[in-house]
Amino acid sequence: MQGRVSLPTLCHFLLPWAFTTFHRALGDSAPHPGPHYLLPPIHEVIHSRRGATTTLPCVLGAPPPSYKVRWSKVEPGELQETPILITNGLHARGYGPLGGRARMRRGHRLDASLVIAGVRLEDEGRYRCELINGIEDESVALTLRLEGVVFPYQPSRGRYQFNYYEAKQACEEQDGRLATYAQLYQAWTEGLDWCNAGWLLEGSVRYPVLTARAPCGGPGRPGIRSYGPRDRKRDRYDAFCFTSELSGQVFFVPGRLTLSEAHAACRRRGAVVAKVGHLYAAWKFSGLDQCDGGWLADGSVRFPITTPRPRCGGLPDPGVRSFGFPRPQQAAYGTYCYSE
Repeated sequence: MQGRVSLPTLCHFLLPWAFTTFHRALGDSAPHPGPHYLLPPIHEVIHSRRGATTTLPCVLGAPPPSYKVRWSKVEPGELQETPILITNGLHARGYGPLGGRARMRRGHRLDASLVIAGVRLEDEGRYRCELINGIEDESVALTLRLEGVVFPYQPSRGRYQFNYYEAKQACEEQDGRLATYAQLYQAWTEGLDWCNAGWLLEGSVRYPVLTARAPCGGPGRPGIRSYGPRDRKRDRYDAFCFTSELSGQVFFVPGRLTLSEAHAACRRRGAVVAKVGHLYAAWKFSGLDQCDGGWLADGSVRFPITTPRPRCGGLPDPGVRSFGFPRPQQAAYGTYCYSE
């Protein structure tokens, strides 16, 4: 009958609109009509350890007629990206300190994957592989995550002595770097429970609580308590540091030594007095278990416990115990040494 629209004709007009509306309802943009050259990564998070060689995958499904690939690192807490390497498929040029340790994998002609040698603590973070073809640029994002351990740190002067920049320096002096929120969260899931607030790499101040209690923020649910962003120069807190696997080893030298005698004892063995980060890494990755307090390079005395037992720290959970900062002239402890 004239004036009626057949069902096939109606579907022809309505289905594209319906699919577009469905995608938008899910928060997705409508399908892009242009070509997409970069394949989505199978795994968006790549796990590695300090000192390892790791690969961040980026593969083209098909090459455009002319293109470049630019790798960059998205700096945490900053609205900027640091270039690492740019290639046209034949030649590559590195930039910055990471560019000297980075190269293209070139497993095949469509392979734009980035290889990083000698992974360092500061390499952890978010990376972008961007295809630049002059028409429709596109990119994929990957996260490099290091296996490691988070440890709270305060100086001999006591708690809440660091502004942000001093906390950052203190972690680096102890073979670590300021932990990220993701690293602190992971440590909390693994049992870190600490009442003192500390700086994180992003500039926020937080502390992890497993058992809510009055002296530790009061009642409430377990979790990561937050002070929010703070003034990086004026406000003072402790630090949460992060370190990863060691290239060397930590060992204990028994005795009743002063701090200066501890340094001499390690030197005689071709080593140096271990830093706090060294001891935590040896406890985490090598299972170091020693029920004896020993001097560390910052003047503190600590010992690592993998298997809790009576008369060995008095706590039910594994961890690194601390005697604080005794007088350097006190001849009462052995020492932990570190050798490459």
